[in-house]
Amino acid sequence: MPELKTMLIFLLTALAEIVGCYLPYLWLREGKSAWLLLPAAFSLALFSWLLTLHPTAAGRVYAAYGGVYIFVAILWLWVVDGIKPTSWDFLGAAIALLGMSIIMFAPRT
Repeated sequence: MPELKTMLIFLLTALAEIVGCYLPYLWLREGKSAWLLLPAAFSLALFSWLLTLHPTAAGRVYAAYGGVYIFVAILWLWVVDGIKPTSWDFLGAAIALLGMSIIMFAPRT
């Protein structure tokens, strides 16, 4: 069950980071309201807090989180940007998730 909790926190963390970066993108590139910076700041603060919820060393969490971020970014590409990922995108995301699993769930002595 700790693996499921870890994955859920990582997924929420990636979503918070992507939203926190996407909203300023909308302001800067798409001419949307600067008010988007407020929820963006909240989202990035949430992202930082969520990373602290893991019971292992920060460096290990950051390294493993990168794999989940890649996966969520590919989903974002599909769902939000409306661009269907290629099989190479899916393969890369799968490899990244494999790396995350090894880093987070390998036995430690």
